[in-house]
Amino acid sequence: MAEVRLTAEGVKKYEERLEYLKTTGRTEIAEQIKIARGFGDLSENAEYDAAKTEQARMEYEIIEIENMLKNVVLIDEENVSTDTVNVGTTVRVRMLALNKEMEYQIVGTAEANPFENRISNESPVGAGLLGHKKGEIVDVQTPGGMMQIEILSIGK
Repeated sequence: MAEVRLTAEGVKKYEERLEYLKTTGRTEIAEQIKIARGFGDLSENAEYDAAKTEQARMEYEIIEIENMLKNVVLIDEENVSTDTVNVGTTVRVRMLALNKEMEYQIVGTAEANPFENRISNESPVGAGLLGHKKGEIVDVQTPGGMMQIEILSIGK
């Protein structure tokens, strides 16, 4: 598995999710399987099949998170330079065609959440802004076409 770039907050969230899955999640699914077994013939027991499928999905998620945490490269937000846009910085931009200001935190792919304005360094906008400075106007190729974005500020 390739390296995974996460902030300290992201590592904490994944560790908490892993702990939940290994303890509460496994206990809950074991109880669901036990109850479903009580419904009788397992060959035609939809509840049992659903519980076993959910158990497999959960075990896969546990493995995925464990592998990801083994390959974490921690983004040191305290020492991130704000001279240019980089992973770990927060950037305020103006979409010139829309005359709309937005603020994004540039994060690794595993932490991206557009609904929280946390965009991946590999997304079209995130990748397009990387390495640029305050005041620059950047042409970014997006799925919707070319977009001009002015960098208004870069912070932590």
